Amino acid sequence: DERGTREYNLALGARRAAAARDYLVSLGISGDRMQTVSYGKERPMDPRSNEEAWSVNRNAHSTIVSGAVS
Repeated sequence: DERGTREYNLALGARRAAAARDYLVSLGISGDRMQTVSYGKERPMDPRSNEEAWSVNRNAHSTIVSGAVS
């Protein structure tokens, strides 16, 4: 959210994404089949500036893609 710097928020998002990835790896999913991306505060789901919006914006999304990996 806007309370942190761009760099801080990107790094925080990267750490959260890595934690989610590590959890999936611990369940037996190959890490080679995943990639993580952090958007920091660049793509908020809720653009407001309050605790509720900041809470909503702490999220992760997963996309399942079938087919060959390029």
